[in-house]
Amino acid sequence: MTFKPKNAVVWMEIPTADMEKSTAFYSQVFGYKLFTDTSGPNPVAMISTADQSGVAGHIYPGKPARDGSGPTIHLALPGTLEDSIAAWKAAGGKVLSDPITIPPGRFAYATDLDGNSIGLFEPAKG
Repeated sequence: MTFKPKNAVVWMEIPTADMEKSTAFYSQVFGYKLFTDTSGPNPVAMISTADQSGVAGHIYPGKPARDGSGPTIHLALPGTLEDSIAAWKAAGGKVLSDPITIPPGRFAYATDLDGNSIGLFEPAKG
């Protein structure tokens, strides 16, 4: 039997060495309204979706992989790829590639303040 889930990815976790800096970074770049959840073993900064039913995740105190060596998480952008690349750089992140076009949209590889590999993703129009 072949397993075909509705969503192959169901949750993401972004490790950080500094919760305060990372929370500010992701809020600045994406305009997220992050909230702290202290119900688990560690406080986490929750990233929400529009109707609370989409795939989301959190930022947590943890040990990031060496610069760009962990898995890549592609995040939906609030605007154009070019605007988001500029915001990413202005907030202190690094952009590692030129824009790459694929059938679902465009993205650029980047690393955040902790070196986590992040794809800045703009969906195709239409």
